[in-house]
Amino acid sequence: MNTHYRDTRKIDPTRGATLGDGTPNDQDRVEIGPTQLAFEEWAAAGLQLPDLPAMRAYRHQRLVDAVNARDWGGILMFDPLNIRYATDSTNMQLWNTHNPFRACLVCADGHMVLWDYKNAPFLADFNPLVMEKRSGASMFYFSTGDRTDDAAETFTAEVRDLIVEHSGGNMRLGVDKIMVAGLRGLERHGFTVEEGEELTEHARSIKGPDEILAMRCASHACEAACYAMEDAARTGVPGGKMSEDDIWAVLHAENIKRGGEWIETRLLSSGPRTNPWFQECGPRIVQNNEIVAFDTDLVGSYGICIDISRTWWIGDQKPRPDMIEAMQIGMEHIRYNMDMLKPGVTIPELVAGVHTLPDHLQKLKYGCFMHGVGLCDEWPLMAYPNKHVPGAFEHEIKPGMTLCVEALISPEGGDFSIKLEDQVLITEDGYENLTKYPFDPALAGY
Repeated sequence: MNTHYRDTRKIDPTRGATLGDGTPNDQDRVEIGPTQLAFEEWAAAGLQLPDLPAMRAYRHQRLVDAVNARDWGGILMFDPLNIRYATDSTNMQLWNTHNPFRACLVCADGHMVLWDYKNAPFLADFNPLVMEKRSGASMFYFSTGDRTDDAAETFTAEVRDLIVEHSGGNMRLGVDKIMVAGLRGLERHGFTVEEGEELTEHARSIKGPDEILAMRCASHACEAACYAMEDAARTGVPGGKMSEDDIWAVLHAENIKRGGEWIETRLLSSGPRTNPWFQECGPRIVQNNEIVAFDTDLVGSYGICIDISRTWWIGDQKPRPDMIEAMQIGMEHIRYNMDMLKPGVTIPELVAGVHTLPDHLQKLKYGCFMHGVGLCDEWPLMAYPNKHVPGAFEHEIKPGMTLCVEALISPEGGDFSIKLEDQVLITEDGYENLTKYPFDPALAGY
């Protein structure tokens, strides 16, 4: 019997049936995963790979435990990132964000059902925790037109039958994001619809051991991409023909090269376009001796978000003294606020103790000084005292949380901003800064 290479080809010919993260060593594998470049870089850095089957089991159990702690019959999810958390499967993620054709139900007994695109039921076959694959969760007008109510009736009747079979008929159901017709259908079938986002955000907030390993790998890959972007900018900008878009495109390409997935924003700007912040990158040609600032918002390897910010000075002259001063304030802002982090500290305590920026930097400061991060920017959010809403975030910081620590130093009426952000892990006795990418030495005044 002949054995053909096409039937045995591997991602890594030096390995057996599985890779170091427990996934199939198969060039035809369905699931998105890191590339050989990423694996090589992680091995050179001495990074331990996550055990993905163990990570998936941990996430599934977090959801099941959360459902039962609330005495619900299940959690029904439409948000593609919640579905990724539950199943670790993807399907046209960005398109799915505005055309919700996928849904995932986790019942109180752990039974998990994924409704997917009718022509792609195989996309979750790699994960045995997905016990059923169905189709028919589309309830948006483009797909169902003037028969949307009929589609919702069919779908919600299936949900009812599953809850009766697997949750003893407990009709309290958490739901994260659902179309209006779907909500009405659930209510017609006797469900009491609970706020599912509260459950999923809290479940996702505590990372398990393999999620932390995955984040370390994703962070290394993101920073490698940032180094490539910085090299391109420092090489290209002095020539006078490099746009903001040209610089930003490098980050996208390098992310994809390592098995990353997408970038949620276009937050890179240069020179006077950095103030006010939140102008997204465009065709402006970056000039020599200018600031370039960016916020990665990058969904990278293993679907993990690495959300860091840096500001570079690019040129053959020194930055102005006021720019150096602003950079030093930003660095101190991050260090001071990060040093408050430890298990047991409450969000109101962090808000009360936050580093205070000078008066001329108050109006344009960032919308928060910390926020959670995982598969994307996640709960919780720590707002500055003048924006903090009492009662909205009355929670404490716990080991396993991963947070981003922010600084936006933007002088009111000025012609520049400094944007900085690091990503940290809350440990049993404090925190660990996962971000290794250095601050720009010229702006720091070194």
